[in-house]
Amino acid sequence: MSLHIEIKGSGQPLVLIHGWGMHGGVWQPLIKKLSQHYQLHMVDLPGMGHSRPLESAHLHAIAKALAAQLPPHADICGWSMGGLVAMRLALTHPEVVRRMILIGSSPRFVNVEPDNAASENGSVDTWSYGIAADVFHQFASQVNADYHATLIKFLTLQCMGSSDARATVKQLRSTFSERPVPTAGSLQKALHILLENDLRHEISHLHKPVLLIHGDRDTLAPVQAAHWLSQHLPFGRLRVIAGAGHAPFLSHPDQFVHAIDEFLEPGKANHPLERQP
Repeated sequence: MSLHIEIKGSGQPLVLIHGWGMHGGVWQPLIKKLSQHYQLHMVDLPGMGHSRPLESAHLHAIAKALAAQLPPHADICGWSMGGLVAMRLALTHPEVVRRMILIGSSPRFVNVEPDNAASENGSVDTWSYGIAADVFHQFASQVNADYHATLIKFLTLQCMGSSDARATVKQLRSTFSERPVPTAGSLQKALHILLENDLRHEISHLHKPVLLIHGDRDTLAPVQAAHWLSQHLPFGRLRVIAGAGHAPFLSHPDQFVHAIDEFLEPGKANHPLERQP
């Protein structure tokens, strides 16, 4: 089964992968600017937007389905849960990925408390750069009760600080109403991906140039997670946007696009980090 992917613009392929509970329409405010230099592939993840659910909702299955539809050597941009998908894609299907941009993402979104930490070799494995599981479950229950209202409220908060926040939120309201509402089952499966996946021990094998874009006010994926990634990725660089929350591409679109252009250098055949061993 294929995923719904909307393609716009021309140039180097740039794949945009949205976050939990949303769909490809979240990128709408950026299409005009980005499509001038990139061929955008805006993905609806399984069970979201126009994409039907996959039989298996595991991260590996999503990466496999996505890899089958993407052009080779594409640049992959993943936001939040989309960043997890992007990392798994690069780890298991490296031929598809040229470079990556991770926005407000993390190798693990949920904290590991000392009491629940695994200790296979006698050392306690903890993680405090995410959110508590019960907090995320509470957010999930609010989305299940009123999907549109909760997500628009969430996105409105993330747009604060933008010079045209009101216009952006209005556009997002319209965009979200144009695509099917995900079922409660799809939302819970996507939530399970965020709750259960932990890529920390595989990050050192991700030999792709990676740009991390993170807001210093992100409460869903604290900026400490981005600092951790920048220290453990073989070819990672970090750009922190002051005053931004979990969706810096909405609240600070000009800074976001500038950071992408600076990293991807549209029009140039090679990228400095790609020449490193």
